[in-house]
Amino acid sequence: MAEKEISIENLTKDATQEEKLAAKFVNCVMKQGKKNAARRVVTEALSMAQEKVDEPALDIFKKAIDNIRPSVEVKSRRIGGSTYQVPTDIKPSRQTALAFRWLINFSRKRSEKGYANKLASELMDAYNKRGGAVKKREDTHKMAEANKAFAHFRW
Repeated sequence: MAEKEISIENLTKDATQEEKLAAKFVNCVMKQGKKNAARRVVTEALSMAQEKVDEPALDIFKKAIDNIRPSVEVKSRRIGGSTYQVPTDIKPSRQTALAFRWLINFSRKRSEKGYANKLASELMDAYNKRGGAVKKREDTHKMAEANKAFAHFRW
């Protein structure tokens, strides 16, 4: 079985969807314009995850993001003096942005040593449908389900 090399460094026009997603994730991880550091951390985290699961790293990443990606969220609407939490559908680009944000935030809160280890652990948890980011998604969906009586206020 030929394992696909993690190639976030040099993206071309014919890059796969997973590679583009990983490149966008690198930009989200980046702090203070240090892209090489962010790229190194993400590549290291993906290779750690790849060693644990024995699947291509980009497939692990794609599945983890799909497990975190929310489909509905609640937005506050003020109607007649009261504020309602109205469930709304989310555009795919926002779904991805929320998944990235939650993955990064929950990996930074972990207590392990080194950001690559934290990110790899949170990726593995998301891949296995557990962890903080997946719990955040489930909480968001529960909130939308609890407030679906107010869905008629959506516009």
